[in-house]
Amino acid sequence: MNAEELLARLVSYPTVAGTSNLALMQFIADYLEQFGAQVHLMTGPEGDRANLFATIGDPSVPGFILSGHVDVVPAGEPEWKDDPFEMRHDEDRLIGRGTCDMKGFDAAVLSAVPDLATMALSAPIHIALSYDEEIGCKGVPHMIAALPKLCAAPLGCIVGEPTGLRPVLAHKGKAAMKLWARGVSGHSSRPDQGENAIHALLPVLNAAAHQADTLKSDGQDDRFAPPYSTLQIGVVQGGQAVNIIPDHAQALIEVRGIPGVDPQVLLEPLVESGGPNVKAELISTYPALALPADSGLAQLMTTLTGVAAIGAVSFGTEAGLFQQAGIPSIICGPGDISRAHKPEEYLTRAELSAARNMILNLGQSLAS
Repeated sequence: MNAEELLARLVSYPTVAGTSNLALMQFIADYLEQFGAQVHLMTGPEGDRANLFATIGDPSVPGFILSGHVDVVPAGEPEWKDDPFEMRHDEDRLIGRGTCDMKGFDAAVLSAVPDLATMALSAPIHIALSYDEEIGCKGVPHMIAALPKLCAAPLGCIVGEPTGLRPVLAHKGKAAMKLWARGVSGHSSRPDQGENAIHALLPVLNAAAHQADTLKSDGQDDRFAPPYSTLQIGVVQGGQAVNIIPDHAQALIEVRGIPGVDPQVLLEPLVESGGPNVKAELISTYPALALPADSGLAQLMTTLTGVAAIGAVSFGTEAGLFQQAGIPSIICGPGDISRAHKPEEYLTRAELSAARNMILNLGQSLAS
């Protein structure tokens, strides 16, 4: 199958984050094994989702990881012109959920495998495909933890999120937290006989708003827009009616920290501001990415793409987690992030082809 056919096949599996991806991963495993790849399917603790790690070449030699996720965001928007899980063609556009974010990169990698398998690689190329990236990078930590048993310490990791195939050196880290409060319901005319759960959350919400303002002057990194760490209250829910004392309330809060700032630390003042009726739970986290511009991986990617690396992007990726594990990491993939998570998401044929060529260039650079 060529890259376009593989992309259509990948899109046809509706692997929405938080749901099973086992059928898709088995298809990919069977495909890779045809070309002699060493394939490891690793089921996560959820039981119905798996990571996949495959190697072309000698796994005992340090090599490079091509990293992608196979989950997608939901596609329930009414603006889709047809089934979002059946790829369509509109001139040069390949339309479907996940074509840009990021099954396009996955398809480019898989389509290059037959050629890579014929090369005498002096260092292996690993393929790392994860699950549930879209809901907090929940799958890839299990795969990263298993890497020491699967291969020699990698020389670098290329995460193929959509960057216009331009290497990217950095992104912010993120942490998200859920807070909830329990109260005692009752008639609103007698608030003295109940406990208002929304009121219990107010000190935390006030602390969050104050923290958001404080972060604007706490640290600056001009590679980012905005150039400081950020905090926002994304969801507040609670109560039933205006004349009922609310017995439940919850809030979802996220922080995004510039490199050098632990996003979880930014949440600590909020937890401390909550009273005895307020509980907190960290629901997702990943660290920032910061690869030096003069690193060997950055220079290699400039050679492979013909494009100089740029400093940073606003969105987050799994690259920070690979970096945290001691693997130099960079972001570089086809498409534009502005098309992701939208109806009529698309990748162009030219972008898909260029990504495949970049991967073949990597193989040729490693061919002995």
